[in-house]
Amino acid sequence: MLEATHEAYDTAHHTEGRVARMIEDQTAKLPSDIFLWAAGASIIGSLALHVAGQKERSNFVGQWAPTFLILGLYNKLVKVAGHDRES
Repeated sequence: MLEATHEAYDTAHHTEGRVARMIEDQTAKLPSDIFLWAAGASIIGSLALHVAGQKERSNFVGQWAPTFLILGLYNKLVKVAGHDRES
């Protein structure tokens, strides 16, 4: 009973802002595997740059992979859990 009351309070008082809703609407249209492919491409690109002797660029490109994976996770959460709408 207490959990249901707490959940109703959270739903009623915590909503996403306009910008977050717009981003969620757009990212929900993208297939989730795009982010996985982008992460893989950044890893391969980083490896290629490393082999080519461009260490700093390799590190820069390699650091994109976690960002793409986090964006993919966000995308998946929006699709599965949905997002709130103002009535």
